[in-house]
Amino acid sequence: MSVRIRIRMSTAALATTAALVGALAGCTEASTSQGPGGDVPYVAPSVNAAAANKEIERDEAAAKAEEAEKANAEQQAAADAAARGPVDVRDAFAGLQATYQDGCAPGGANCAYFLGRVNDELARLDRSMNADNGGPNHFKEPMGWIAALRTTLAGDTSTANLEKHRKQLIGTRDRINVWMQGHPEDYR
Repeated sequence: MSVRIRIRMSTAALATTAALVGALAGCTEASTSQGPGGDVPYVAPSVNAAAANKEIERDEAAAKAEEAEKANAEQQAAADAAARGPVDVRDAFAGLQATYQDGCAPGGANCAYFLGRVNDELARLDRSMNADNGGPNHFKEPMGWIAALRTTLAGDTSTANLEKHRKQLIGTRDRINVWMQGHPEDYR
């Protein structure tokens, strides 16, 4: 390292040290062992307490307002859900029928989507049949077929499991389609 570089580094270090010492000296001049120095205005402890109480009151009011807003949002969400209600059997059946537009060869690239969609549409139809005004006995046969499929799938809706039970999945869809075609009053 050259002499010039060492001198520059030493000068920079001395300048930094001098700046720090000056800053520390400035900080210590503002206070004494008796409290702040003359350049710091005096604030009565009661003023500090009042300011702290106001801040606490503002925080509490903000928390109450946030809780009220959250409660209103939850009530609105519940009211919206109640207004929408379950999907009509007609709409759920239309979704199931739309799966006839798709298909796939066993092990094909589209099978994950197709089989998942058929499964989802059957679950949607089952929920709508359960909630229908006709009562669960009105759709006893289709709901029984869907329940048998659910038992077979045992909660595993992975592509591999749906592919394994492909015949029953597609068969359930087809049986329900035939049944609904024989009961047009239920979906028109």
